[in-house]
Amino acid sequence: MAERAILVLGAGGHGKAVVDLLLGLGEFSVAGVVDAAPRVTEILGVPVLGGVAEAARALAAGAAYAHPAIGANAARLAAGAWLEATGFALPTLIHPSAVVGRSATLGAGVVVMARAVIGPDAAIGRLALINTGAIVEHDCTVGEGAHLAPGVVLSGGVRVGARAMIGAGAVVLPGVSVGADAIIGAGAAVISDVAAGTTVVGVPARNVDPNATTT
Repeated sequence: MAERAILVLGAGGHGKAVVDLLLGLGEFSVAGVVDAAPRVTEILGVPVLGGVAEAARALAAGAAYAHPAIGANAARLAAGAWLEATGFALPTLIHPSAVVGRSATLGAGVVVMARAVIGPDAAIGRLALINTGAIVEHDCTVGEGAHLAPGVVLSGGVRVGARAMIGAGAVVLPGVSVGADAIIGAGAAVISDVAAGTTVVGVPARNVDPNATTT
């Protein structure tokens, strides 16, 4: 097994995207994929080794690195903690087409997908996911385990809390804060601070009750 062999945990759609990134990156040899309930035997030519118990065998065989390719934020953080406790290192993964400012800082396990842009002095917390085409402008802070979906735009100085989810195509205006575990709907325009644990949608974004029913 290659010196920089890496294991991917998660055989779903996000797992496929991470495998594709790794194959294009060329810095790692993908040792395989494991999943709690695997439904496929391979992803883009990479074998699905079986359940998560196979992770220890991959580590013993020389795969010193791993990534939890799980879309759900809290689950990704928990899986990352488990991988680290098992003995894996969590590298930062940056797609070759992404642009990252020289003064930006990225934590362990961060993934930056194709054509994403991260500006100067932006800080991305561990295991955050910066998805395809997302823009994180200068001086933004993205908390651990947060997810910026495809096409998100964070204007300068935005603060995003841990495990927050910002939906595809949403725009957050300069200096706005988004609290931990908040959810921003796809296409929203966020013009004021969003409290932790709340959901906002629309243009301009407004608070909604995620448990409400309609008739």
